[in-house]
Amino acid sequence: MKRKLKGTVVSDKMQKTRVVEVERFIKHPKYLKYFKSSNRFKAHDENNEYKAGDCVVIEETRPLSKEKRWKIISKI
Repeated sequence: MKRKLKGTVVSDKMQKTRVVEVERFIKHPKYLKYFKSSNRFKAHDENNEYKAGDCVVIEETRPLSKEKRWKIISKI
């Protein structure tokens, strides 16, 4: 089963690659307060169709380059 994540495109300056930022809430183990944490993933975009600011769904895939292990499936 491949993982799927929702995120926002934050950079579209590369060819066929987008940087997608995924935000999630994490519960602090001691203080039990929730706080935001974000990760950035490089995702494959074959037709250069997604632009900065788009909300997208990314899916895990085989390694496509040194840092690319995700591909964009759809726009939300």
